[in-house]
Amino acid sequence: MMKSRVISINVSKAKEVAYKGRSIETGIFKTPVRGKLKLNHLNLEGDQQADLTVHGGPDKAVYAYSWEHYSWWQEKLPGVEFSYGKFGENLTTEGVLEEQAFIGDEFRIGAVVLRVSQPRLPCYKLGIKFGRADVIKMFTQSTRSGIYFSVVEEGELEQGDKIEYLRGDEHKINLQDVAKIFAGNYVPDLEFLQRALNSNLAEQMKMFIAAELDEFDK
Repeated sequence: MMKSRVISINVSKAKEVAYKGRSIETGIFKTPVRGKLKLNHLNLEGDQQADLTVHGGPDKAVYAYSWEHYSWWQEKLPGVEFSYGKFGENLTTEGVLEEQAFIGDEFRIGAVVLRVSQPRLPCYKLGIKFGRADVIKMFTQSTRSGIYFSVVEEGELEQGDKIEYLRGDEHKINLQDVAKIFAGNYVPDLEFLQRALNSNLAEQMKMFIAAELDEFDK
């Protein structure tokens, strides 16, 4: 894997925004911060998720998005202003791409060890951030999903830290292939689904995989 690093660390407290005539809370409006931050098994220091039923938790303690994808988005959405944290990511990274990442891969960043747990499935709040609802479908279909991590070892990390690949697991479930299933442009075979259920894939996603597996029994 190519030399990788953290370009920016981005956090936000949950805040209220107007949406379809009502007020909702969201933590998607993240902005860059400097200095060392503590990362525990549930969250990054200074960061907050609003709806804990679908955001945060041990399988989604920290979210990373690749800076390499920003140029693609700028071409697709020329009227949109882009800056670090635009996709609600905690870590804007360089050199860690979905097609090269596998569920269960572990990385060291600063004093922290992270494990790849799942791709991101966007909710309507990404549309709020961009000011256009069609970005949700664009994001899903692009399979530029970004990476959710669980925390294996807590500690501190900061902007500029290198991202060091440590180890993978034997199941070899490609992160982008999982994203493609949910985008509807990849039909997994039985063997893939069985490996996914035995992997470190986030438990919430395993429920969807189990439903796909059930289709083979019908």
